[in-house]
Amino acid sequence: MPYLEDLTIRLASGVAALPEASRQRHAQFLLAAQREDGGFAGREGGSDLYYTGFALRGLSILGELYGEPAERAAAYLQGRMHEQETIIDFLSLIYGGALLEMSAGLDIYASTAAPDWRRSVADALERLRCDDGGYAKGPEGRASSTYHSFLVLLCLQLLEMPLPDEAGLIRFIRSQQRDDGGFLEIRAGKRAGTNPTAAAIGVLRILDALDDDTREATIDFLAEMQNDDGGLRANTRIPFSDVLSTFTGLLTLSDLDGLDEIDIVAARRYVERMECEQGGFYGVELDDQTDVEYTFYGLGALALLTATE
Repeated sequence: MPYLEDLTIRLASGVAALPEASRQRHAQFLLAAQREDGGFAGREGGSDLYYTGFALRGLSILGELYGEPAERAAAYLQGRMHEQETIIDFLSLIYGGALLEMSAGLDIYASTAAPDWRRSVADALERLRCDDGGYAKGPEGRASSTYHSFLVLLCLQLLEMPLPDEAGLIRFIRSQQRDDGGFLEIRAGKRAGTNPTAAAIGVLRILDALDDDTREATIDFLAEMQNDDGGLRANTRIPFSDVLSTFTGLLTLSDLDGLDEIDIVAARRYVERMECEQGGFYGVELDDQTDVEYTFYGLGALALLTATE
């Protein structure tokens, strides 16, 4: 089963254990955020694939991705299939289509996709590959990105297309690990981060290339990312926690059987403080606005923490 589909099922199981009132509150927040065109937006601007993807992920793990909202979202995604997209938007489009098929039985490719659409997307992704075996952020990029390499792998999985150079990607990912156990986003970076580390471990797990030394070093690194408030920070230079890093850190620790290395109770308190009484989640302390992206991360973090109880 593709990584993202497996993750959706895992998170849905954890979310199902949350109080009904909490689930309904967040479902209503996400449903109310849908625009007239069927897509979802960030804190400003119109609908886009990135935020639509997060809204669909949130609705899916809540068991609310069906009926008219799902049909409208499918129409929005179909309307974006023939546009030039970034790799992040490609993933949002492809994964959104997979979620709609899995949750609502809707096939966004049936009437709009060209017969060779999957191959064309895979070819476009391959043009991002650099000599070191990783993938750059865009066609003009010269430096491989840990995160975008992970995104390419996820896209290829969902498209059911092969990875052309598995050994090369593994070599690149391993070269990104620092002495502190974390992974860099780009080779020229100075500090390892929680999110590129989560992406790197995702690649190694998918490709069955994770060894015990890497596992133990990564657990130690992520444990050091937990702040006194219970959340996890993006890297050692950033003093405050955020819900995104908390989710990706918790997910990676869970995948590495390392959640017992952090204070789980404090982590849950942190995530619950980021929860808005009217529905949705804030991204950081003192944030004054919720959005669909952080709502998915907040729900996902609670799902992972609930699974430990």
